[in-house]
Amino acid sequence: MKDEFIVSGSPHIHKKNSISRIMWAVVISTVPAGIAGIIIFGLDALWVTLSAVIAAVLTELILQVLTKKKITVLDGSAVITGILLAFNLPSNVPLWLPVIGAVFSIAVGKQIFGGIGQNIFNPALVGRVFLMASWPKYMTTFVKPFNYDAVTSATPLAALKEGKVLEHISYLDLFLGNRGGCIGETCILALLIGAAFLLIKGYITWHIPAVYIFTTAAFTYIFGGAQLFSGDWLFHILSGGLVLGAFFMATDYVATPLTIRGQLIFGLGCGLLTAVIRIWGGYPEGVSYAILMMNGATPFIDRYTKNRVYGTK
Repeated sequence: MKDEFIVSGSPHIHKKNSISRIMWAVVISTVPAGIAGIIIFGLDALWVTLSAVIAAVLTELILQVLTKKKITVLDGSAVITGILLAFNLPSNVPLWLPVIGAVFSIAVGKQIFGGIGQNIFNPALVGRVFLMASWPKYMTTFVKPFNYDAVTSATPLAALKEGKVLEHISYLDLFLGNRGGCIGETCILALLIGAAFLLIKGYITWHIPAVYIFTTAAFTYIFGGAQLFSGDWLFHILSGGLVLGAFFMATDYVATPLTIRGQLIFGLGCGLLTAVIRIWGGYPEGVSYAILMMNGATPFIDRYTKNRVYGTK
C-alpha cells in the first residue's frame, strides 16, 4: 500500500521512441528523394551524397574523441545532416565541396554548441549557406535533368528572377523533377512520400510545413506577379527547395519552437521571409536563409508562447 504513493522523477509517460530511432526514421524518409535524385541527375548525385555523409560522420567521431564526449555517431543525426546537406547541392559539384560543407555543418553548426540537442541552427543549412557564400559558382551551376553531360546555370526560380519565359516548364515537370536544381529538391512526389511517412509515424506534425507552404503561396500570389493577386503561387510551391525545407529542415526538433502556437508562428515567419527573398531579394531562392533566421528567433518564440503551468494563473 505504501508503494502506491511513491512518485519518481519525470517523465512519467514513456514511448519507445529515442533519438536514434527518430533519426534513422528520418534517414529512411529521405530514401525516395535520394533515389529520385540519382535517377534524375545520375550517379554523381550518389557520390556527392556519400561524400557528405561519410565526412559528417567522421567529423563528429573525431570531435567527440578529441573532446572526450560520449561517442554518438551511430544515432543517425550526423548521417541525416550529411544527407540533407547533399540534397541542397547540385550533383555536379567537385567532391571536396560536400566534404568541406559537411565538416563545417558538424563542427560549426552542431558540435561547437555542445552537440545534438544544443545547436541553435539546423546544421545542414549552416553548411549550405557557408558553401553558397564561399563557392557561389559551384552552388549555382546545375545539370539538366536526365541529361547528365549538359550543364545549365538556370533553375526555374532563377529563370523567373531574370524575367525569362517559362512556358516550356509544366507543373507536372516541376512535380516529377524534370528541371534543374539541387539533388534532393527537384522531385516533389518523392519528397511527399517521405514526408507522408514521417507524418503517419508521428515524427513530425503538419503545423510548420502547412503554414510555411501556405504562407509562401499566399504571399507570392499577392505580390509575386506583375499586378497584385496575379502571382503564380503553385509555381513557387513546386520550384526550389520549399517542400524539402518545409518538411525536412524546418521541422528540426532542436531548432524549432516547442509549442503548437510557436510552431505556427515559426512557419508563418519562414513563409514570409522565403517569399520576400524570392520576390525582392538578390537570390532567386530563400528557403535556407528563411529557416536559419527563424531558427535564431526560436528562443524568443518559445519564451512568449510557452504553455501556462497547470494550476497557475
